[in-house]
Amino acid sequence: MLMVRNTPNYVGIEILGDRMDLDTLYLALHTVVGEELEYKYYEGPRIRVLSVCYDLRHALMGDSDVEFVGNGLDRDKMKRMALVAQEQNLYYKTRVIWPEILFVTAALNDFIRLYAKKQAKNAPLPLLDRRAFWDPSVATVRLFQAEIVKTLKDSVAEASFSRMVNLMNKDYPWMAGYATQYVDMLNIRHLELDADERQKSLPTIAKRLMERGKEYQKMLQDITTMAHKHNCSVENIELSLDYPTQIDW
Repeated sequence: MLMVRNTPNYVGIEILGDRMDLDTLYLALHTVVGEELEYKYYEGPRIRVLSVCYDLRHALMGDSDVEFVGNGLDRDKMKRMALVAQEQNLYYKTRVIWPEILFVTAALNDFIRLYAKKQAKNAPLPLLDRRAFWDPSVATVRLFQAEIVKTLKDSVAEASFSRMVNLMNKDYPWMAGYATQYVDMLNIRHLELDADERQKSLPTIAKRLMERGKEYQKMLQDITTMAHKHNCSVENIELSLDYPTQIDW
């Protein structure tokens, strides 16, 4: 069973599951975000989702931590079933910083709509919703989102949680053309806080990500100017930001 939980110091979340759990999630995320340049103006958000896929794949390759989780078997059950088996399952684990995963969670709403529209072609919106509801890739992604939101609910006050959910599911603009360098800015800022400050800052992070305020607009203007100067896309502009070599999760 796929699991999501806070890291001890509120740096981000841990994603845990057995090989089938993480592989299913990996394939579902790849499916809904589509191929490169398939959804115009969504390459930045798409790359952010694929970065989670990258982490999942490396966890499955054994490049990250693992954990043993009880599977409900004990000696009495095995005796009754005439079975010899392990009492724990191996779960693979990877981690994602909170601002990053909040952005990905919201952006996946866009990708689900785009994917459903592609599947249904020019069907009206109610049919889009019905087709998306039954699609296995969409169901897997929705489960992933639900686990993240459940972890978020355990991390902030009830009033803050309601506002965050509204921002991420109703009030936010579509992510087309989003300058995802801003996510890096918020990631670095989040890492510089202590554990208590990180937990308290989660509602503010969601607000800044979704509302695209003055700070975001200033950064967008700067990197757009730089992209024009170098005749490249906005996605190719990198900010002068350095992530720490080690993170105390």
